Amino acid sequence: MESHELTTKTEQRILGDRGLVLLLSYMTAFGPFSTDMYLPALPGMSEHFSAPISLVNMTIIAFFVFFGVGTLFWGPLSDKYGRKPILLIGIGIYAAASIMSACAGNIHQLIAFRALQATGGGAAAAVAIAVVKDTYSGRKRESILAVVQSIMLLAPIIAPIPGALMLQWTSWRGVFWVMSGLGVIGFLGGLTLTETIHIRSEGTILQALSRLGVVLKNPSFAMLLLVFSCMAIPMMAYVAGSSYMYIRQFGLTEMEFSYFFVLNAIFCPVGPLMYVLLSKRFERNAIIIFGFSVFILSGVLILCFASLSPWLLAFSVIPTTIFGGSVRPPGTNLLLEQQKEDTGSASSLIGCFGILFGSLGMLIISLDWSNLVLVLGILTLGTGLLTVTLWLAIASRMKQVRSSLIAD
Repeated sequence: MESHELTTKTEQRILGDRGLVLLLSYMTAFGPFSTDMYLPALPGMSEHFSAPISLVNMTIIAFFVFFGVGTLFWGPLSDKYGRKPILLIGIGIYAAASIMSACAGNIHQLIAFRALQATGGGAAAAVAIAVVKDTYSGRKRESILAVVQSIMLLAPIIAPIPGALMLQWTSWRGVFWVMSGLGVIGFLGGLTLTETIHIRSEGTILQALSRLGVVLKNPSFAMLLLVFSCMAIPMMAYVAGSSYMYIRQFGLTEMEFSYFFVLNAIFCPVGPLMYVLLSKRFERNAIIIFGFSVFILSGVLILCFASLSPWLLAFSVIPTTIFGGSVRPPGTNLLLEQQKEDTGSASSLIGCFGILFGSLGMLIISLDWSNLVLVLGILTLGTGLLTVTLWLAIASRMKQVRSSLIAD
């Protein structure tokens, strides 16, 4: 029987329950905030460094790739050394690399410093999900994941506007100085965390990292990981290409772009909270299949109408923003349910694969296309068709397994 209450394995003497949820939300927001805050500056950075779009976009792509690699690395280490020390080390690296990014002398240095910044930031994402698994169980865990992911998704709403405002009186360097300040705040918050892990993994560091392979050998985990990671492809392609679509293709200003970006991002927190409400009336499977089907609808809308105006582009993307978010909590919880042990490794793989698939979408949209909106539509439609097909196969297999267990 699933528990619906908080499982207090370790009392948070300083933070308390609400403070813990806020800290977890802040940690998971490092990735999107570190990207979206300087999106308005990308076209200007291309001119500043006299660099092509593909090279400037590497500051985003490198961040996401190394964020994923960092997530993959830190999770198993948190199983061995504890959540708190790994969190503090990672955020310390993030803050230092943010300062280096602010002082970068050329685009290649900036790409390198962004990679280091992302590596440190990956610790926050890996530890956050692991702490949720350490502390909560059953439906309560699903609800906390929904709350954490909703607050996390506020970052894309907040980030572009201050980023655009800062560009009115400072350069892109000022954005990275702000990121360094956010890292310091995260470090101070991490100091207040009471360790949540009870049983630590033994053996060497290499043995701890090898647990990633053990988790991936779990076929149910691997299949679910593939299908839920695919959603990141069109969503992150939109993040990477949106400033070029709105500013260059539609001729908007940097500030006007930030408004359109926020218009879509406003709906990010709606999805996870919508799942909490829908799950009281509908089965998890039905919500997931509907969410994946919406990607198909959104892809068709983008292909047919989004090239006509910035308003149609924004409203064509909104459905995937909402229902992609509604699939996140049950997807994450389903993945965590596949593993009784190796929580840090499972959390790392969840974060890493989502980021790597998202990076693939960002890489595709960064190629020299004449119509980025058309490419976005194809990616969204293709993702919808793929996830629906995979999920129907997985759901059928899960039903067969349950039937065989009942028969036995």
